[in-house]
Amino acid sequence: MIILMENNIIQQLAHLRTKGPLVQNISNFVVMNNTANALLAIGASPIMSHAKEEMPEMLQIVNSLVINIGTLDVEWAKAMIFAADCANELHKPWVLDPVGAGISKLRNETLKQLLELRPTVIRGNASEIMALHSFEKATVKGVDSTESSSTAIDAAKSLNKTFGSIVCISGEIDYIVSDKEIIEVNNGSPLMTKVTGLGCSSTALIGAFLGLGLNPFEEAAAGVAILSLAGELAALESNGPGSLQMNLYDQLYQMDTATLEDKLKIKRYAYSS
Repeated sequence: MIILMENNIIQQLAHLRTKGPLVQNISNFVVMNNTANALLAIGASPIMSHAKEEMPEMLQIVNSLVINIGTLDVEWAKAMIFAADCANELHKPWVLDPVGAGISKLRNETLKQLLELRPTVIRGNASEIMALHSFEKATVKGVDSTESSSTAIDAAKSLNKTFGSIVCISGEIDYIVSDKEIIEVNNGSPLMTKVTGLGCSSTALIGAFLGLGLNPFEEAAAGVAILSLAGELAALESNGPGSLQMNLYDQLYQMDTATLEDKLKIKRYAYSS
């Protein structure tokens, strides 16, 4: 069965702009500015803090947590694990971006510990999702995917079954996988792959929508879909990667009901395991 859900996303965007959720980001050096600006453009408020000592106080006041392991080191790994544990204790939703999963022992061991803390949502490209499912068999090329997004659907289903996490797979087609349903997003542009950190921006937007605290599956889909659509529309008026990044923020800021109704290409499928 195919279920259309544009109206859900329209309602969530309106709710987000009214609430202005506060999002704690333990992100990476490459994308801090990008993700903070994306959050501001959509109507959320970012906090970009990494100190382990601050986490209990920070997580008392924020609506959600984003953990992105892109520029990992030992101290940041400790802060990430501690923050995720605090978020669980405080019943705050959190999203994990497993950047470069499978490429190093430190990265894999950190991810294994984070997975045991059961993220609300996991978002990565196909290779990263498959690496989480089976570190030994995954093939990665740095932080880029060597697989199409559809090849990771079974891995996403397995991760959901094991950890209870909603799993988002980014690619030419984006997939959001729960225990019973898959949402498919057919927006985006190839030019988006020429700007670093747009996947990380998608993760940040997922974090913003999770801050609404209503339906994590639909909130994850809203974050993925709105970033992909904004990128698609930005590409239409851009001459290359530089102008795409600037235009993307404008598209996020200007995103409205009419645009979502007219341009969003999204389907929701029920499936049996």
